[in-house]
Amino acid sequence: MARVKSTASRKHREIMKKAKGFRQSRSKRMRVAKEAVLHAGQYAYIGRKLKKRDLRALWIIRLSAAAKEKGTSYSKFINALKNEKIEIDRKILSDIAATDPKVFDLIFKESFTKIK
Repeated sequence: MARVKSTASRKHREIMKKAKGFRQSRSKRMRVAKEAVLHAGQYAYIGRKLKKRDLRALWIIRLSAAAKEKGTSYSKFINALKNEKIEIDRKILSDIAATDPKVFDLIFKESFTKIK
């Protein structure tokens, strides 16, 4: 008679594969490994959200420093960009400010044309 491979054993294999590298019984016992994998998934989900938050904060800090060099604040700079309808997101702006100051100067001057 042929051996039957159950769906439970397949699920167990998947969970144990995901739990590989965990410490102690978390990588060896099914019940504990299942719980550890679920928690790891929750932490990974939260971590992805925190990463986005941290990167946005970094971009804002970079833009604030670049705007301070030009003699204005971050909020006034962003407001000027919005008033001039210059739609460059903070990620690209901070990269330009860090790598290409000449282009950032042009964007800065363009955003403050009507105000000054």
